[in-house]
Amino acid sequence: MGTNVDLSVRIGANTIPNPVGVASGTFGYGSEYRGLVDFSDIGAIYTKAVTLEPRPGNAPPRLIETPSGILNSIGLANVGVEKFITDKLPYLSTLPCAVIVNAAGATEDEYRRVIDRIENVDANGVFGYEINVSCPNVNHGGLAFGTDPAQVERLTSSLRKSTKKPLIIKLTPNVTDITAIAKAAEAGGADAVSLINTLVGMVIDVKGKKAVLGAKTGGLSGPAVRPVGVALTYRVKRAVSIPIIGMGGITSADDALQYIMAGASAIQIGTANFVNPKTASLVLSGIRKYCVSNGVPSLKEICGIAE
Repeated sequence: MGTNVDLSVRIGANTIPNPVGVASGTFGYGSEYRGLVDFSDIGAIYTKAVTLEPRPGNAPPRLIETPSGILNSIGLANVGVEKFITDKLPYLSTLPCAVIVNAAGATEDEYRRVIDRIENVDANGVFGYEINVSCPNVNHGGLAFGTDPAQVERLTSSLRKSTKKPLIIKLTPNVTDITAIAKAAEAGGADAVSLINTLVGMVIDVKGKKAVLGAKTGGLSGPAVRPVGVALTYRVKRAVSIPIIGMGGITSADDALQYIMAGASAIQIGTANFVNPKTASLVLSGIRKYCVSNGVPSLKEICGIAE
């Protein structure tokens, strides 16, 4: 076969040019990587979380290295939706890749107002929304939205009414059965699910006899979590019919292909961006090379192929 490989990925009614995205919280709002990366090699930028009001985030320290990963407790620090619209969206709208806004909130109403506000401006530069359901629901005892299937379905259904753009629900691995949450998102009208968000972790300073992070616990990401992400992608693929966007510890094309063969239609690069900003380009090149070498005309042919 030739060198032409179909790497496009359809999510809802729209299509992203290639499966390699950069994960929320690891790529800022795009401008932070200006001059460091070729944005045409990136299928989609998943923005830093956007909340209704600005958030200062958690108390420092907020980041620490762990074996084969990092632990973060940034606490969704962000500029808020108004500053996002005026200061961040204009630059994002100029990029050749898809722009997917990661939205977060403490109540269903906050999520909806974030999306409604972006929809009410000229948001042609926005491809769709990734909904962070790991946020604590202040109306339900502080438990994360993403731990309760009923809440996930209700939130998804509510947000579905606010936009015709692709709606992606980002799933937490910190649950008993992630497939129940994925099914709830699908039932609520989600166009796709992304997984996994970080695993809860903690590091203790033995000499000081206290937690290292200001918020005590944080989210574990990096190569250490990849086997978990691949396994949960494999399970969710067999539970839902909507596309899966896999993430967690991807540093190479081989890592990405594991997710794709487990059932992911697309993937996201996260922690690896901090090590090498060009990781997305290298992963995309490696995926294309694999497909050419193995006579795979379209990535869809190997999505979920693992037995």
